[in-house]
Amino acid sequence: MSDVLFEIEGPIAIVTLNRPAQLNAINSGIRHGLADAWKRFEQDDALKVAILTGSGEKAFCAGMDLMEAAATGLKAPPREFIPVLGDNIHVTKPVIAAVNGVAYAGGWLFAQMCDLCVASENATFAITEPKVGRGVPWATPLIHMLPQRIVMELLLTARPLGAQRAYELGYVNAVVPPDRLRATALELAETIVRNAPLTVRAARELVYLSTEMGRSAALRAGRHLFEPVYLSEDAQEGPRAFAEKRQPNWKGR
Repeated sequence: MSDVLFEIEGPIAIVTLNRPAQLNAINSGIRHGLADAWKRFEQDDALKVAILTGSGEKAFCAGMDLMEAAATGLKAPPREFIPVLGDNIHVTKPVIAAVNGVAYAGGWLFAQMCDLCVASENATFAITEPKVGRGVPWATPLIHMLPQRIVMELLLTARPLGAQRAYELGYVNAVVPPDRLRATALELAETIVRNAPLTVRAARELVYLSTEMGRSAALRAGRHLFEPVYLSEDAQEGPRAFAEKRQPNWKGR
């Protein structure tokens, strides 16, 4: 079986890390499988939202496969080594992390790179690299997502952060029983799908632009980003559908 599964449910792609016996640890199969999955998702115009999750009940992803790393003598991995959304992988559509169980090291990276995150009650997040002498450059965006003192504690202690605490800190969008995780992620994806796709894409981009700019620059970038949205057919269809009391027929143009 493939180390990465790709399912389609209507306009939603479900990408599943599929090494449950190894806690979905990142090996060459997962790296290449994810790169292919994100390319397939981005290129298929019928797919509007993706969900990333893991097989089994214990782990979303436990991080790097240390057995493989030891066997290959892995040193500093090149930038393209792990497919990371927003870094070496370009995706313009929303991605939701559905975290079941542990999300450690590279597993947390996979959750972090997604736009939204729902977690099962037994989910935990941890930066475990200090325990094995590895680096954590991937954790840089956390400073925009968690308070500084929390980030410092996570980096220095390598202690796990539970799903409920992550929710209280605003890192996780929802915490649900394990048997409700997939359904909750699908419900969130379906809610996004019902919205105008051009507005969704631009709004997603606005969030990331704003983390890298000051207020005035972000406002200017936002106006530029949404100008083609205002000029689109969908921008006329939305008010027209409201006036006619019907669901809009989005065309994405």
